[in-house]
Amino acid sequence: MGRVVMNASVSVDGFIAAENDDPGPLFEWLVSGDVPLDDSGILKVSKASFDHVRPYWDQIGVTIAGRHVFDITDGWDGTPPSGIDHVVVVTHRPAPEGWDPEAPFHFVDSIEAAVTKAQELAGDRIIEFAAGDVGGQAFAAGLIDEVRMDVAPVVLGSGKRYFGSVDAQHLLEDPDVVILGNRVLHLRYQIRR
Repeated sequence: MGRVVMNASVSVDGFIAAENDDPGPLFEWLVSGDVPLDDSGILKVSKASFDHVRPYWDQIGVTIAGRHVFDITDGWDGTPPSGIDHVVVVTHRPAPEGWDPEAPFHFVDSIEAAVTKAQELAGDRIIEFAAGDVGGQAFAAGLIDEVRMDVAPVVLGSGKRYFGSVDAQHLLEDPDVVILGNRVLHLRYQIRR
């Protein structure tokens, strides 16, 4: 069974976007280098970021996101982002009207159902939870094995929190990865059990 990882770019003060969902300068690191991260020609990062992010992306089998992220990205036009095979969407609503039933998107009504479906689809590959409310619910429920943060050098002051509405203490191990890239600090923490 694959590891379950929570991941996102985040401000120094813990936000993944402003209240209006604008990530602002949080993704500046994805275009601040000279090493292509994918085939789009848009994402170019430092060599250090490439060496950290690309192997991770290549291991992801499934991304789990909430309906809000699905809606604001227009469902990535039916193509999972970053070359990922499947997206599991946690929602209490059905797929949008006219949605292609052949698209590799799966709609479930709970984080537990999302993990079950993702494990079925991912095999031994990584299951990635998008940070925010849905990721925070999985984190609080003890379903996350690892937390990854791409910390951008910006203070947003308010917005959407990395851990969503988590309001209880949770302990992480010391970071086992700390990598400095252009406009980003990549961190990885294992969950203390």
